Amino acid sequence: MKLYHNTRCSKSRGALELLQARGLQPELVYYLETPPSPAELRELLAMLGTGARGLLRTGEPEYAELGLDDPACGEDALIDAMAMHPKLIERPVFVHAGRAVIGRPPERILDLL
Repeated sequence: MKLYHNTRCSKSRGALELLQARGLQPELVYYLETPPSPAELRELLAMLGTGARGLLRTGEPEYAELGLDDPACGEDALIDAMAMHPKLIERPVFVHAGRAVIGRPPERILDLL
């Protein structure tokens, strides 16, 4: 059980609280401090069942600055951008039993339990 966690994000804190209220303590991945590699992001995307755009935070300034809104921007470029600029990764992401879900709203993480 892993939670890709940002302590400053209310949704991420809410997801952690939901898990802890059920007596669960996931491994916390502080992805802003230790960004996932492109290979790890590909694994995460496979578990989520989505392409890279499904994991991107489009409201972050880096999204526009890097030109990621260009439809011609391919999967590899998007994944590399998230690895280099982890603020672009949507959060929280909960991983359990080979599946993953974006916890927006936080209650979505309960679908994997």
